[in-house]
Amino acid sequence: MLLEIKDVHVHYGKIEALKGISLEVDEGEIVSLIGANGAGKTTTLRMISGIRSVTSGSVVFEGKDITRLAGHKRVIAGIGQSPEGRGCFPGMTVHENLLMGAYTRKDDLAKDLDEVYELFPRLAERRTQATGTMSGGEQQMVAIGRALMTKPKMLLLDEPSMGLAPMLIAQIFSIIQEINRRGTTVLLIEQNAQQALQISNRAYVLETGSITKTAPASQLLNDPDVQKAYLGGDLTH
Repeated sequence: MLLEIKDVHVHYGKIEALKGISLEVDEGEIVSLIGANGAGKTTTLRMISGIRSVTSGSVVFEGKDITRLAGHKRVIAGIGQSPEGRGCFPGMTVHENLLMGAYTRKDDLAKDLDEVYELFPRLAERRTQATGTMSGGEQQMVAIGRALMTKPKMLLLDEPSMGLAPMLIAQIFSIIQEINRRGTTVLLIEQNAQQALQISNRAYVLETGSITKTAPASQLLNDPDVQKAYLGGDLTH
């Protein structure tokens, strides 16, 4: 078991954002967390990466309890995140943004930079361009590339397809699969539930801070409740 979340509650003041959720991610999987806006998906990722503290419950990564571990130490432990909204540094070049992902590292970066540029040829072409002048899709590539520069064992992706054209969405999802094939476990939050389920091994459905369903992704694709709520009707034919 790579990640195990046990009965986690998270509050924003008096508001309970997560109501005792439990989930697991095995090494080598792509696991999706689907749900409507405000369901608690982003809070879940922030809790795993250490940005949001836990009221009660535990977060275990590689068998170690990291519930109270500082965020930067979680990066060192192997948890990398590409945040919602991308969070690029607009005045910095593509290359400088990627190097920011490696701020906790003391080893040689050349091989990993080459791999990011191989995954994202467009970034290789534009490595000296200011990120703020790039399209949303290109900035998403920078955000994922920067997260990969942390050398994560598990990559957290928060809405990677948000605001992108359909052709770019297909490209981003294909790259996510390639990242996984190369050995990185992925936990994916995505409003485009159909795309997410098509590339995932398993998935969880989150509704108003509670996990209401979990199953193999292929099973959830054919679940009438999931189809109605997240997939725009019957997709079985």
